[in-house]
Amino acid sequence: MELPHESVLLRIFFGESDRHEGHPLHEAIVLKARERHLAGATVLRGPMGFGKSSRLHTAKILRLSDDLPIVIEIVDSADKIDAFLPELEGMMGGGMVTLENVRVLHYRGMHQA
Repeated sequence: MELPHESVLLRIFFGESDRHEGHPLHEAIVLKARERHLAGATVLRGPMGFGKSSRLHTAKILRLSDDLPIVIEIVDSADKIDAFLPELEGMMGGGMVTLENVRVLHYRGMHQA
């Protein structure tokens, strides 16, 4: 699979406790992105953050949160990202979705030893 040099970064922000059809939302989104043959997806778990409600979510030792921030990043062509957005909208109850243009310098598979 080739990725165009001028691509789009889809960034999805939500809480770790968010779910879709009984499954963690991050898993549902990544599996749907894979099913749609997007170039790849990475899930990042943040130690601290807040959103629209201004409620602080933190992973401090004495007060573990069960709703830490999650960010999913997906890079692909504008056409493929645009086609994925309606499906994503149907999966999310809250959170934030951003798009930005990116320049892909290289996209290579990992070599197995």
